[in-house]
Amino acid sequence: MTTQRRRLRVTGTVQGVGFRPFVYRHAVALGLSGHVANDSEGVLVEAEGPPQQLDELSRRLTEEPPPLARVATLETTQLPATGGSGFRIVESRSERAPAVAVSVDVATCDDCLAELTDPSDRRYGYPFTNCTNCGPRYTIIRSIPYDRPATTMAGFPMCDACAAEYADPGDRRFHAQPNACPACGPQLRLLEGDGRVVAEQGEALDGAVKALLAGKIVAVKGLGGYHLATDASDAGAVAELRRRKHRDDKPFAVMVPDLDAARALCRLSPDAAAALSSLRRPIVLAHRHPDADGVAPGVAPGLPELGLMLPYTPLHHLLLQGMGRPLVMTSGNLSDEPIAHTDDDAVTRLGPLVDATLAHDRPIHIRADDSVVRARPNGRTQMVRRSRGFAPEPLPLPRPARRQVLAVGAELKNTVSVAKDANVVASHHIGDLEHLAAHRSFLQATEHLCHLTGVDPEVVAHDLHPEYLSTKYALELDLPTVGVQHHHAHVASCLVEHGRTEPVLGIAFDGLGLGTDGTLWGGELLVADLRGFRRVGHLRQLPLPGGTRAIREPWRMALAWAHTALGPEAAARYGESADERWRSVLALLERPETPVTSSAGRLFDAVAALLGLRPRTTYEGQAAIELEAAAAGLELDAVAPYPASIEREGDLLVIDPSPLIAQVVAERDWGTPVAAISAGFHAGLGRTAVEAAAELAGHHGLDTVALSGGVFQNTRLTDVVVGACREAGLSVLVHEHVPPNDGGISIGQAAVAALSD
Repeated sequence: MTTQRRRLRVTGTVQGVGFRPFVYRHAVALGLSGHVANDSEGVLVEAEGPPQQLDELSRRLTEEPPPLARVATLETTQLPATGGSGFRIVESRSERAPAVAVSVDVATCDDCLAELTDPSDRRYGYPFTNCTNCGPRYTIIRSIPYDRPATTMAGFPMCDACAAEYADPGDRRFHAQPNACPACGPQLRLLEGDGRVVAEQGEALDGAVKALLAGKIVAVKGLGGYHLATDASDAGAVAELRRRKHRDDKPFAVMVPDLDAARALCRLSPDAAAALSSLRRPIVLAHRHPDADGVAPGVAPGLPELGLMLPYTPLHHLLLQGMGRPLVMTSGNLSDEPIAHTDDDAVTRLGPLVDATLAHDRPIHIRADDSVVRARPNGRTQMVRRSRGFAPEPLPLPRPARRQVLAVGAELKNTVSVAKDANVVASHHIGDLEHLAAHRSFLQATEHLCHLTGVDPEVVAHDLHPEYLSTKYALELDLPTVGVQHHHAHVASCLVEHGRTEPVLGIAFDGLGLGTDGTLWGGELLVADLRGFRRVGHLRQLPLPGGTRAIREPWRMALAWAHTALGPEAAARYGESADERWRSVLALLERPETPVTSSAGRLFDAVAALLGLRPRTTYEGQAAIELEAAAAGLELDAVAPYPASIEREGDLLVIDPSPLIAQVVAERDWGTPVAAISAGFHAGLGRTAVEAAAELAGHHGLDTVALSGGVFQNTRLTDVVVGACREAGLSVLVHEHVPPNDGGISIGQAAVAALSD
């Protein structure tokens, strides 16, 4: 019988997912000899035996990998046969810079959950139960290759029973690096606000449940950081959490035990239910049933949606089992700061906010906030925040990178990304860099991501805005730089998601981003690909009175648009009812130093303020969110689109929303319901944008439109634009897996820099 020996090089997400045990079991079953090891590039297999069995092993590796694995490539090299016997897992190797994809953190699997609830099992009630198919990964990994000494589990030597499981090829904990049990693994402890330990292990869990049932606020250490938890059905507890967290209106996420409990609160499409119950376990924003009870109104005040998530650690399951009711689970931070993930930081920052802290002694190496996806009316879901459960999973580049790139993202909703070879890898959600703690997190994430991916940047990509802290960081590095315009990066991130390289007509609607002409863009029509862009249209520009103050005070933009669309008398009438400072703000409109903007986000703010919905905001995007929510009960075609005009200014098409504003104000004065006005505004802006885009696409020989920017988190506007594009015979690309907001900016920056000359 012919015998061959082959080296199989496997790349992709193949460490921390049970790939070596998988190879071992199949190689043994096929009667092959050899070995398998992790190394800095992925998994390396040497197998010897009959060619048919070697072919079958290759097929199983690529077509039937473990559930959590993602095989990118399998390269085969013929070797001289050695005549060895037996198959082994050998020690990992790390001679080169890392090139292996790091596994994401994964929710508790059904097998571990069964053990957790089985009184006869030695892991009964153990909050850190995990196996090869579930548990912490990214948040505990310090370096590659992925082995226990390279994780935060290094300080927990396995007991004899766990070591036996780890060494048994027939056990699902075979080479499961976080493997542990009550005898040798991490333990719970309950702390008072000052950090003093008051209970441990099971008593700590019981104490936390007792506090939550009494309406108290408890900091809970999860996979990627701390949550602030309280009884979601207790209106007083929810109000107190808002007071302590300084979070007046922004909705809280709610954790429920299972899909049945989620469906009792919200309408879930099949895609939304699949996302909610997936091993990634994101928060899913879904429309709540109007008559649903069990969650206090203050959890998501004035909004038709709830942010739901299911438990994703054994500890979460045990808490919900003890509670018997939903839990608010919001990020463990003060408003807009990064989530606390170290125990000292939790005591210092969260101690004053909570009545108790449920901690444990397994360190979190890298913080990772919960991911957020939104259920769209068409049944699909859209990524809003890509973090735990998704980061740092690679995204394929449409073409291989010409060089290794670090991209440092935007100022708000910051992420960082690296590009190397065929992939771009984005970090977890970092947050708003205007906060010192977030900037420190940014520095840690940048270093860690480059270390894990083995990227030695040859160039750093950044936003054009010189005052962004990410830009300043990039310019301080001793590296060549590539400035990528903000809205080009938005459109580029959409192209990466869809694997496209050819030019498209991009509609980039967001808050603010510095344009190449020095003004603040935000309602842009671009002819763009991954190499460059040309601005071919935009929303009408008008002054931004007070600069960034106008973001927090939408009445300022309402005043500016009333003045622009209806004249000084109408502006004065609105100003007198809006704010006592209206005269000084109106004067700013005439000053040449007042910045001008084409922002679509500020247009939404203005309409929300004109309708009395939100003249001042307490969190980013609040006015636009509430304007969309106002129309939630109406079909897309329930109200005729309000008019807007399109004008040509030189080589540019300019969309002028002045007629829209005039119609909004007239309908308001006639007593038209706010829901109908909101629907008419959305329909009018969306259809006019597509009319301009279709004209430009035809002029430039394009047949595809790409939608990006934070305004396209608005599912109503997105569906209006998608429908109008299809009516116009245009293909349309929308975000599903990459956030349309600034969380996707670093991905677009990385792709542009990686593929540029």
